Order: sequence, then C-alpha cells, then structure tokens
Amino acid sequence: MKSKKYLEELTAKDVKALNEELVSAKKELFNLRFQNATNQLDNTARISEVRKNIARIQTVISAKQKAD
Repeated sequence: MKSKKYLEELTAKDVKALNEELVSAKKELFNLRFQNATNQLDNTARISEVRKNIARIQTVISAKQKAD
C-alpha cells in the first residue's frame, strides 16, 4: 500500500520535479552503498527500497514523456 501512495505522489509531479527526485534518490543510493561497504549501514533493506523507488521514478518519467 505504501508503494501505491508513493506512485500516486510521483504521477502528480511534473517531469522536472521527477528528475530532481531521481537525482536525489541516486545520491542516496550511492551513500547507502558506501555505508554498506564500510560496515556502517544498519538497515540493508533500504538499498533495495531505494533501487525500486528509482525504477518507479524512471517509469513515471518515461510514461509522461510518451504522453506528451
């Protein structure tokens, strides 16, 4: 259910805002991977969650670009 609400929030945004959110999600993923490599990450499931969010953002961006 949480992912459906997140997806609805994404579809309400425009492409520029989605691109900004994509950049921030990729930065977060980089930081999580860095923390995991240095054994500082407690919640490793967050990595897969962020990866899935990145895929959701990219899917919404491509759908909006095809619609235009």
